[in-house]
Amino acid sequence: MNTPMKLTATAIALLLALPACAKQPTPDQPVATKAPDPNDADPALWVVKDPDTTIYFFGTIHVLKPGLTWFDEAVKAAFDKSDQVVLELVMPDPAAMQKLVMAKGMTTAGPTLTQQLPAAKRQAFTQALTGLGLQAGAFDRMRPWLAATNLSVLPLSRLGYDTSAGPEEVLTEAAKQAGKPVIGLETAEQQLGYFDGLSDTAQMQFLTSTVDELPTLDKTMGSMVADWAAGKPDALAKEMNDSLKDSPEVAKTLLLDRNKRWAGWIENRLKQPGTVFIAVGAGHLAGGDSVQAQLLKDGVKAQRVAY
Repeated sequence: MNTPMKLTATAIALLLALPACAKQPTPDQPVATKAPDPNDADPALWVVKDPDTTIYFFGTIHVLKPGLTWFDEAVKAAFDKSDQVVLELVMPDPAAMQKLVMAKGMTTAGPTLTQQLPAAKRQAFTQALTGLGLQAGAFDRMRPWLAATNLSVLPLSRLGYDTSAGPEEVLTEAAKQAGKPVIGLETAEQQLGYFDGLSDTAQMQFLTSTVDELPTLDKTMGSMVADWAAGKPDALAKEMNDSLKDSPEVAKTLLLDRNKRWAGWIENRLKQPGTVFIAVGAGHLAGGDSVQAQLLKDGVKAQRVAY
């Protein structure tokens, strides 16, 4: 039986507003050989153009360990040329975010989350909580999706990952310093709503998969970050596709539907002159259902920027 062993890390890669945090790949373009540097990252960058509009799009990993040097070379040059920066969303203030999380992710009645879990998973779930220094019933009034995302994100800080090292925060601060406007493709309410709108079955699968994956989360995230840093979107796509193929509802909600909407946004933006820098989760720019693939269906071809 094939189980979605990387669903947790995939969700982290696809969705920015976490409360803390069958495809045929095409060959990657060759990346120039450089002297080995464990801190040097050269993530993939693409561009679409028409006579008066240039749109760069850059794939991110929303949480990273400090020290990677990715905001340089072609990425920095594209950012500097751009008049506008577009992220998945502009994060609301913490109080507003907490209010959204409470409204969409908490329940006040009915069986506790521990009681809803399959009996075979309850002990592992409790051990996961206590292993993070939490009480056994700490998540009992959460909906499964919120418990899953918290279990996904909370261990990352212990593993050295930090949202402040993530590209979104770096790009937001750079845009502020440069006086560039920053807008979001989505709102935090929409992003949390994607999880909230999943069926009970999909939410529980997400939670049980998360519990199963926690022992290997460090290795899985490390592999995804390594593929990202090396500019290997197809390797990243394979990692993600393997995790999502047993969760079609999650794949459609978090990946395919959003890629289609964002491709439409890009096509509409091409009607206006200017230069735009878009940064979204790297999983959206990899594989057969990527934003680039959706654009190509409408005759808009994205080019990989070689550097």
